[in-house]
Amino acid sequence: MIELNFTFFIQFVNFLIALLVLNLILYRPIRGIIRRRAEVMSSRMEEIEKFTSAAEEKLSSYESALDEARKKAQEVRGQLKEEGYAEEKALLSAAMSEAAEVIKAARAKFEQEKSAALKSLEAKVNDYAAKVASKILGEA
Repeated sequence: MIELNFTFFIQFVNFLIALLVLNLILYRPIRGIIRRRAEVMSSRMEEIEKFTSAAEEKLSSYESALDEARKKAQEVRGQLKEEGYAEEKALLSAAMSEAAEVIKAARAKFEQEKSAALKSLEAKVNDYAAKVASKILGEA
């Protein structure tokens, strides 16, 4: 059986003193360091979460602004196309009317030249007919 003598009590007191000394010198500072480290880590995690949420908000606002810009660009492109088509139509109608006037003037000039040529030929028809008849009949 275990004997409880004086050395047991001395060893027990040594154990308590060693426990007290280790607690003061080693355990408390380590626990303090661990606690401070945990606080620093939690504060950094909060900063990381704030930064991440801010980045996500900025990204979503950027994407929405980009979508808005695309929509506006499509609207502007559509308006410019419509304006281009209208201008093209106006230019084509002006060109067609100008072409019609040029054709009308050319036809009028052609008719004048044709009538002048006919008058000139009518005046010379008798001479040509006489020449042809004389060649056919063999008269020189």
